[in-house]
Amino acid sequence: MIHKKRKVHTRKIDIATYEGTEDTFIVEGVLKDDRLFDWYRPTGEEFPPGTIHHMIIRLEVRGPQLVIQDVEVEMPTLPHKVCTETLGCLESVKGLPIISGFTRKVKEIAGGPRGCSHLVTLLIAMAPAAVQGVYSAMARKPIKPGDVQGSLNRFKDTCRAWRQGGLLMERYKDLAN
Repeated sequence: MIHKKRKVHTRKIDIATYEGTEDTFIVEGVLKDDRLFDWYRPTGEEFPPGTIHHMIIRLEVRGPQLVIQDVEVEMPTLPHKVCTETLGCLESVKGLPIISGFTRKVKEIAGGPRGCSHLVTLLIAMAPAAVQGVYSAMARKPIKPGDVQGSLNRFKDTCRAWRQGGLLMERYKDLAN
């Protein structure tokens, strides 16, 4: 059995989807890291407990294709001023669809020394939430017959429930024809 003692750090990621224009949606992600004890930098400088990272990404996504139209990044709290150099590291995601391979592409664009690991982590977490949020918003109206196939293609093989030949894909495939 795993035993835990006093909590020392928390990371919270919160993602919400909002209506945008007629065919766009705004997906907002917030990442907050909090240190719960006094902490020290290698220089010996002491810091009190508190938020060390607070980052916000807003995506304007065109549905149902889930193409990123625009991106905004805010960094209200950072551990180092030099971190602001990464504010524009996600500009190249504009035009990308949120589809299979999105995670790999984001890591190529902004991973490692090209960007910020916290922004990459947040953006990758936002992708499946964007799919859920956009499709939840779109499901408030009946799905047009021509859009069923596109929806099925987007979900195909994303998990066991939506696997090719699985119950859900078989149940809805006749609607796509």
